[in-house]
This record gives sequence, structure tokens and C-alpha cells, in this order.
Amino acid sequence: DHGKTTLVRALTGVDTDRLKEEKARGISIELGYAYTPLPDGERLGFIDVPGHERFVHTMVAGACGIDFALLVIAADDGVMPQTREHLEILESLGVSRGAVALTKTDRVEADVRSRRVAEVTALLAGTPLRDACIFAVNAAATDDPGTQALRQHLFECAARLPEREDQRLFRLAVDRVFTLSGHGTVATGTVFSGEIHTGDAVLIMPAGVETRVRSIHAQNRPADRGRAGQRCALNLAGVETSALSRGDWLADPQVFVPTTRIGVRLRWLHTPANGQGRRNLSSVHVHLGTADRLARIATLTGDITRAQLIFEKPVCASPGDRFIVRDAQALHTVAGGIVLDTTEPTRNRLSPQRLARHDALEKMIAGEGLAPLLEQSPWGLTTSELVRITGKPAGLLDLPRDAIVVPATGESFVIHPVHWSALAEHTCTALGTFHAQEPDEHGLALGRLRRMVAPDLAEPLWRALIESLLARGAVVRSGPWLHLPDHTACLSSDDQQLANKLQPLIASGGFDPPWVRELAATSHESEDRVRDVLRKSVRQGSLYRVVPDLYYDRECIRELAAIITRLAREHGSVNAARYRDALGLGRKRSIQILEFFDRVGYTRRIRDTHVLRQDSGWPP
Repeated sequence: DHGKTTLVRALTGVDTDRLKEEKARGISIELGYAYTPLPDGERLGFIDVPGHERFVHTMVAGACGIDFALLVIAADDGVMPQTREHLEILESLGVSRGAVALTKTDRVEADVRSRRVAEVTALLAGTPLRDACIFAVNAAATDDPGTQALRQHLFECAARLPEREDQRLFRLAVDRVFTLSGHGTVATGTVFSGEIHTGDAVLIMPAGVETRVRSIHAQNRPADRGRAGQRCALNLAGVETSALSRGDWLADPQVFVPTTRIGVRLRWLHTPANGQGRRNLSSVHVHLGTADRLARIATLTGDITRAQLIFEKPVCASPGDRFIVRDAQALHTVAGGIVLDTTEPTRNRLSPQRLARHDALEKMIAGEGLAPLLEQSPWGLTTSELVRITGKPAGLLDLPRDAIVVPATGESFVIHPVHWSALAEHTCTALGTFHAQEPDEHGLALGRLRRMVAPDLAEPLWRALIESLLARGAVVRSGPWLHLPDHTACLSSDDQQLANKLQPLIASGGFDPPWVRELAATSHESEDRVRDVLRKSVRQGSLYRVVPDLYYDRECIRELAAIITRLAREHGSVNAARYRDALGLGRKRSIQILEFFDRVGYTRRIRDTHVLRQDSGWPP
């Protein structure tokens, strides 16, 4: 009992102890709230947190998102173990502004007060609060000069404190939920970022339940909007009180995607209890926002400062959020940390690419912008991903000047120019390799080429890449085929005359065209010359080679593809027997045709069946 609640009452006139048990025992158990007007018309809000070691989880829920800490130390007890723990928690949460109230000074002699001030000064040395002013107060006394001096100091600090950044999207960490007669469900908490207006739609996260804000109280006064840094009470429409609780978020729909894995940077505290927490996959309590959630720590590096938190249930967080780690028994604080990545994989978490992404996110959090992150994203990022990472709406994203932005239906894609150039080069190289290996093939369909070059690249980015290559002539499109400009065939007049003889013979053969040797005999030409002319015809797109020395007419291939489509839609897939019956051919030829369609990317074989590919670009 350091006298925090008594001090808050002396500063604001509000008794923050609401519960009968709190009044009976003389200690705070739950969070208490008080407000006092400032000279400029604004209101200063206080969150009175429990000091007892059993209620540290409640203390952390109240301390998240605050601007300024008032550390209360009783003059008769001095610095206690929980005082040190609270100070470590404040440092881990990034609270760098504060003051110290040395309470109950009427209970000790002057020399003891001086000794306590020296103890506190030594305690704060080397911490973000090392320059905090220390005020000796007797909060129980009327017109105590120490209390008045502290109040004036708080007012001056509040006047100098800059407003929170309002460009980011709205999110509020819920710390209290109750039902108000005649109004319904009310949720209170500190606004971490952005602003909220009456009538706005928000999501209850991580549940994803949508609700609407009926009315707002900001800093304990009715308001049309609430903004970052304020304590707000939001009256919510259409939800029961049971739909949310402390630990949830109220947020703009674009801010969060629930996850059970978060990549983090840890700062281990020098306490005897943190040895167990440092072990890989050890269980811990993680205090994130106002939530207290069980998780396991999977370390990512030898120095164990980088880790993946694996939660039992989905949570929500944003890069840059700070959190507290306590041991499995929730008795000791063992670490603090900062959220880096909320899209952690279940596998390959130790890969150099993942660690490089963490490094890039740390640079972004430190204020170096999005360039490092785009450099570590070879397939680019969507605007919705960048919105979640930065917390800013799409229109306010600070993109590098040279970033490639590709508009698409619904959202845009952003990719670093180095990766864009590498993809273009890789695409041309893949086509060149294919031409060398399959000189008789005209080229590659769009879908098959994508699977060879960049199977994980978003479809809109891939199409934009191909269009840019076509626009500058690096790649040529002939019907459904993509090929390099020099992979073309020009028929001489003699070759064209022979082609004009061969193509009708092939077309008249329908599903069972003549082989090269038969065409050579009919045309009275050598087999080599017939092959050469047919290969050139394939490059021109009028014929297709199904197997060596067997060529099909373009329209016939369309019919064969249409039959596959019909059978696949009727039965979900196509097998050799079903296709054989539909064509009236033998099993061997039917399999050869099916394998041709697998090869060109129209279908994909799954065991003994063939299914349609959605990205094939067929029929030609």
C-alpha cells in the first residue's frame, strides 16, 4: 500500500476504488480511472493500477498505451521488489516520461526522507526515467504543498506533451466492458492510434465481429470523436457485453489479421526467474495490449533475442507494439519485447529470408521507411499488407519514389525495381532455356511460364510484368504462346508450298492424323524436309506437336481441349478410359494427347486423373 489511490484522489478529487473489497482491504484490485481539467480546457486522465505483486497482469493492462508514468513509492517502505518490477515493465513498454511521488512523508523523519530520495535517484539511474522529478508528498493532508507542486508539474508536462500521431488507422485496446442502462454495451480503453467518430463501423478483434459506434465519451466527456492518446468509452450497437472483454481490440477493419504466431525482438531482464523462460519452446504469459495470453517462445537466433511467439489462441498485434513476458506461473516478469512480424510461418522460421525480413521490419519501426522491407520482398507486397504493417491507410503510405506500383482490382501491388528487373530477366531466361530444350515447340502459355518463373507471384503482378515485356518487345505473343522475338520461323516459297500440301492432310485426319513418314510418302518428300517444315509451322502456331513425328491441326486441338473441359466439368477430372471413349481412339493415343495437354499447361495430372488448370490461358 503505497498510497496511489489516495494520491489520485488528492490530485483529482476522484476515488478510483469502486469495489467493496478494495475499500475493505485498502488496496486496489482493479483498474481505476480519474480525470481532472487542465488550464487549456483539455482533461488529464489517470489510470490507477494495482501495486500488489498478485495483480501485475492488471497493472500491465492499465499501463499499455500511456504517455506518462507517475511512480509512487512510500517513504516508510522505500523501494520494494514490485517497484523494481513495475519500473522494468514501464521501460519494456517504452514509457520514457514520468515523475516520482514519494508518499507518506509525514510518517518518517527528514533524514529518512533524504535517504529515500537518494534510493529513488539510484533506482532510476540508467533508466528512461532517470531525469524524472521526485516530489515528497503527504496526500492525506489538505493543501499539502508537495501535492500541489506535483499537480502543477503534471499540468506543465501535459501542456508540453505532443499529440499522438493521428494518420494511422484507429485501434483501441479494451480494458473494461460493461452494460449501461438504456444504452447497452460500453467498452473503454486507450486509443493507440487514429481516431473514431460517432457512427463509424469497427471490428471486435480477434473475433472479427462488426459493430457500430453509437456514441463516444473521450476523457470522460461526451464527444463526436476520440483520438490517439485519449481514454475513450464507446457505446456499441448490436453486440452483447459477452461478445468482448479485456484483451480485445476495437479497430478499423484494415488493421488486423488474427494470428497465432508473431515474430518478436526480446529484451531479457536480469532476474533469477528468467532462466526457465529462456529455454526454447518454454511456456510463458505474454501481455500484449490489454491481453494476457499463454504462449510458447521459439527462439530464432543463438543470442535468443529474436524469437517467435506461438499462442494457444489467435491474437492481434501490429509491428512496433510492445509487450511484457512473465513466467509460466505468472509470478515474475522475465522479458519485454517489440512485435516485428505478424505473418510468421509455421515452417522455415530460421531461414535467412525470414531473419532478413525481421531486420527490415526493425528498420521500418526505427523510422527508415518501407524501402528495406520492399528490398526483402522478392514477390512484392499488396497495399493491404502494407496498410497492416504500417497502420496507415493506403493513401498515406510513404512509398519509395522508385517503387513499382501495379494497380489491380480491389488493391494495388508494390514491388522494388530491382526485383521487377530480376523477374523480367528470369522470364526471358526461362523462355530461352525452353526454346533450346524444345525447339519444335512454339513457346509457353502464360500460366506454364509463370509456374516456371515465379509461382508465388500474385497474378496481377505477373500479368503486368508480361505486358511490360511485350510492350518493349522483349517477349512476343503468338496466340496463346509467349516466346522470344528470335524464336520465329519464316517459310520460303518452296516451304510454304509444301506446308500448304501437308496441313490439309493433317486437318483431314482429325483426331488421328498421319505420321511424318506417311506425310512424306504422300507428298513425295524426304522425312527430314517434312519435319523441318512442320516444325516451322508449329512455331507459326498453325500446328501442334503432340509426340515426335505426330502433329495436330490447330482447330483439332481446340476440339480435343473442349472435350477435356466438358468431361472435367461433368466428372471433376478426366482419366484415360473416359477420354478414350469420348474420342473413339485407342488408349495409347488418348494418353499421349492427355500428356500433351499436361505438358502445355492446360491440365495437371493428379495420380491417374487430369484436372483443368485455372491459369492455363487456353484454349488457344
